[in-house]
Amino acid sequence: MPEMPRLDVEKCDCCGLCVSVCPCGAIVMTNRTITIIDTEECGWCTLCELVCPSEAITCAYVIVFDEEA
Repeated sequence: MPEMPRLDVEKCDCCGLCVSVCPCGAIVMTNRTITIIDTEECGWCTLCELVCPSEAITCAYVIVFDEEA
């Protein structure tokens, strides 16, 4: 299974932005705690990493766009 985004719980303020942008439902909030669930549905869009104001989420993959394509 591919590597999922990582959450640094020390940095996370549980704002919920990552939950709201995750298109596959791999990030959930319960009782003001964020959890990242292993799922094959994750397409590594990196939206969770982009919207996190506390930089608590890091993704193992970098999306690179080919300008010549």
